[in-house]
Amino acid sequence: MAKSQNTFNKQDNEKKRLKKRKDKLQKKEERKANGGDSDFDSMIAYVDENGNLTDTPPDPTKKRKIDASTIEIGVSRREDVAQPTERKGRIDFFDDSKGFGFIKELETQEKFFVHVKGLLQEVKEGDTVTFELERGLKGMNAVRVKKV
Repeated sequence: MAKSQNTFNKQDNEKKRLKKRKDKLQKKEERKANGGDSDFDSMIAYVDENGNLTDTPPDPTKKRKIDASTIEIGVSRREDVAQPTERKGRIDFFDDSKGFGFIKELETQEKFFVHVKGLLQEVKEGDTVTFELERGLKGMNAVRVKKV
């Protein structure tokens, strides 16, 4: 004899599904009996002068006029700070065969990449130089490098 394909889990799941359907119908009937469709005014929410949600309309006497041109969207503009265009540094490393090296700035001790194309004069390790910075693919690069 073959066993019934209707296992305990299947029966239990079917009972839960029927109970859920019954509860849903019961809630629907309760909503109809209590008031039917709710009106539009009861669904509106207002924002008061402090930015909080409320169900009462805002007081027109507390209304403030705001100039839309003063509203900044996004990041505020930075004031242009005069950055020194010419910096001083010392050649920390330079490989003539490969054509690149690094300059260590004297003030901040930061290292910047320098390529042979950015040199105005021949340099070697230990030389004090002046240079300017430009943004490269992997960071800031020293350009227009010349000896002091």
